[in-house]
Amino acid sequence: MNMWNMRFQNEQYVYGTEPNKFLADMQRKLNLSGTALAIAEGEGRNAAFLAEQGMRVTAWDYAESGLAKTEKLASSKGVTVQTKLVDLMEADWQAEKENWDEVVCVFGHFPTKLRHKTLQGVKEAIKPGGYFLTEVYSNHQIPYNSGGPKEADFLYKIEDFLDVFAGWDIKHLYMGEVIRHEGTQHTGLAHVIQFAGQKTGE
Repeated sequence: MNMWNMRFQNEQYVYGTEPNKFLADMQRKLNLSGTALAIAEGEGRNAAFLAEQGMRVTAWDYAESGLAKTEKLASSKGVTVQTKLVDLMEADWQAEKENWDEVVCVFGHFPTKLRHKTLQGVKEAIKPGGYFLTEVYSNHQIPYNSGGPKEADFLYKIEDFLDVFAGWDIKHLYMGEVIRHEGTQHTGLAHVIQFAGQKTGE
């Protein structure tokens, strides 16, 4: 059993049931619609929010217990989220090519090689005109006690986004401090990177 499956097995929603603030703010500001893929989605708080906004949402995660809680949370809000058990190391991004109007990733942290593969996959999966929204911990997060990995290899640099999404229309890019209160695991002052980019027509 993987660590995340164990973490999500209890009744409590470890990261809360409300969406990430950056995601919610950008979603409303950009007024996005259509299909959305939430990767490394955990217990479903962001996927359920997107469904509440009228999106047709699929959530990917590596933890069966997290996906079960995603479905439960969506049902409690009167919406539907499709769920799929996906190990991102084995994700078939080619099958998702230009399939999504929006992809979101909130605090999805992976070692460098997998991070680059995942970001490249996201780039390919989004339709021309579609969006990628993400908030993640930056490589300056280690001294903070508000959550996230303590290994530098799992943390993001601004170049991760500038390199992969070169040529996109960047709607928002920020690296710095924010205050987050998301369940019991993301609490307090944190150092993050926020990215909202639109894939240009090809």
